Amino acid sequence: MPLIAIGVTAYIVGLFAGFGGLTLPAVGAGALLALLATAVGRRSTLTACGLLVATGAIVAADSDAKERRARDDSAAYSRGASSTAFSRRRIPAAEHATSPLARWRERAGASIDTLFGTDAPTVRALLIADTKQLAPEVRDRYARAGLVHILSISGLHVAIISGAVLLALQIVRLPPVVARWLAVAITALYVAAIGAPPPALRSGAMLAAATAGRALQRPVSPWATLAVGALVPLLFDPRTVLELGYQLSVTGFASITAAGIWARRTLAPRLRGLKRKLATDLAVATVASFASAPLVAWHFARVSLIAPFSNIVAAPVVAVMQPALFLSLMLAPFGAPARLAADGARVLVRALDAIAATAAAVPGGSIVSAPSLFGAILGGVTAVCVVAAAAARRRRARWLVGAGVAMALIAWAPLVPGPARGMEVHMIDVGQGDAIAIRSPLGRWIVVDAGGGWAVGDAGRRIVVPYLRRYGGSVAMFVMTHPHDDHVGGAASLISLLRPADLRDAAFAGTSPAYRAALVAARERGIPWRRIHPGDSANIDGVVITFLAPDSSWTSSLTDPNLASAMMLVRFGEVRLLMTGDAEAAEEAWLLAHSGTSLRANILKVAHHGSATSTRSALLDAVRPELALVSVGARNRYRHPAPAVLDTLEARGVAVARTDLLGSIVVRTDVAGTRYEVSGAAGAKRVRR
Repeated sequence: MPLIAIGVTAYIVGLFAGFGGLTLPAVGAGALLALLATAVGRRSTLTACGLLVATGAIVAADSDAKERRARDDSAAYSRGASSTAFSRRRIPAAEHATSPLARWRERAGASIDTLFGTDAPTVRALLIADTKQLAPEVRDRYARAGLVHILSISGLHVAIISGAVLLALQIVRLPPVVARWLAVAITALYVAAIGAPPPALRSGAMLAAATAGRALQRPVSPWATLAVGALVPLLFDPRTVLELGYQLSVTGFASITAAGIWARRTLAPRLRGLKRKLATDLAVATVASFASAPLVAWHFARVSLIAPFSNIVAAPVVAVMQPALFLSLMLAPFGAPARLAADGARVLVRALDAIAATAAAVPGGSIVSAPSLFGAILGGVTAVCVVAAAAARRRRARWLVGAGVAMALIAWAPLVPGPARGMEVHMIDVGQGDAIAIRSPLGRWIVVDAGGGWAVGDAGRRIVVPYLRRYGGSVAMFVMTHPHDDHVGGAASLISLLRPADLRDAAFAGTSPAYRAALVAARERGIPWRRIHPGDSANIDGVVITFLAPDSSWTSSLTDPNLASAMMLVRFGEVRLLMTGDAEAAEEAWLLAHSGTSLRANILKVAHHGSATSTRSALLDAVRPELALVSVGARNRYRHPAPAVLDTLEARGVAVARTDLLGSIVVRTDVAGTRYEVSGAAGAKRVRR
């Protein structure tokens, strides 16, 4: 493998380690590897790899620090900071300027809407990397079919367009060298015009590197070309390494390259003509699907078993469709020719959607998978071993054994008991909404609400489910506090994807479509539903949940769902957490008058995102919390949390942790439940008794 490919791989490993919080271990390991290689073996390659791992970890740590500073500035702006120094920089002119490329993209989107009508959301995704209008069911359908990578601008899309441009230039008899460089220039303009998404930037960089190699008459390894393409987006933004599109793009090209090498060595001597073509396509699709499966499972909670076959069927459609879409966009100013090209391309778009729908409907064609972080890492190791085995000239068996060992560990890992731990409370940052997940000592979850929903998705599918999958563990109970969309907008997705064993509901007769969708999802999946009554309790692996409200006699005359919020006391050892949903002052007064349970708690989940309608002094007198948790969106239009609430908490010496300042917040107890530690995604941490 070329040295540049080895070096870029080492740098990417360092980035992953740094973004994963392993900066110091990665820097130390990289430096130690470099020193040992230099002092003992005089191996310059190992020395360089060690230094690149350390460099990647340092770059990732610096990127995280910049993001924390940006979050702090955003949070300070949301608090209405008025210092002169901050005022001068809080509204940069660049934020309000619209670049020429952004204006072009807006015009292109408007042209797509005009030309393609109801198919416009899909075409926007395929042409200008705009996936905001894609319906969640479309994403899920393509994920089940194993075609989800097609729904975003990828290296394949750019390669198809650049190939079509090159063919057109050759048809008009331009000299080959001129045609190749002009194709690179047109492709570069296209990549820039769509906002330079990482997969497209990777493909454009690879095209330029390959063209330069041919112009210089120097043979270029495909692995070296891939390394250049993989590195270029990271030079602009190191966090690109964490994006699904980038990961799928790099993994896909590596898989295609490795499978092509294997096919030339193994199939070419044995097969001819159409048989060899079909066998090669199947090998490429199989290796690519296998290599990308851990990524798809991690991000979409699903593994498609039919993906190799669906990709073979879809590939020729995409190869013709992409240039047709590009042509229709280029002809948009000319009216009738653009409509003619769009009508032809629309047939191909619908054919692709029909392929996805057919593949998604195949019984057993996909399976639901929610891997833990350890499982996802092992899946990645398996994928690397498979790709390496396909590309290896010799010692292929060694890589296959490695893949087998990793798969065996995936199967056996859930059976290995983990270390002893206490309770964890995760207040997940879902913006202006609520999603709180309590993790038991045995790794099971009690989830309270699932964030909001919007026109083209919901926080349950986009944020909460992936967050829980990263830790692993089943959902033992899901609680819906009340039927407002900022709390149950993502409930149907969570129920469908994670299938909680028990569903508890305040059962206020709301009219929210999201609330109804959650109930329908629970019914279709046979999940038991229970109405919450004061005094109900559950013990999940030592975590005791006692429901305090609402009472049906209290809610029967209400019209505001906030006043019927589920309220619950969570206990583990000596640590107590009071959760209040969006309860307002009237329900707080009802609770104080009717609760037969002591409301003393170390931690209070502040009601209604810190609204002035909640968290009155009488409740604080009864609870006497040490820590207040506020789930609130940055720069929200309600101006939550209210300054009066924050002032009241501060006057009582209560520490406040907010998601708009810290990101997702985690409270961890010790094994005995006598101490707890608070940390936020932005790095703040404190230990309390």
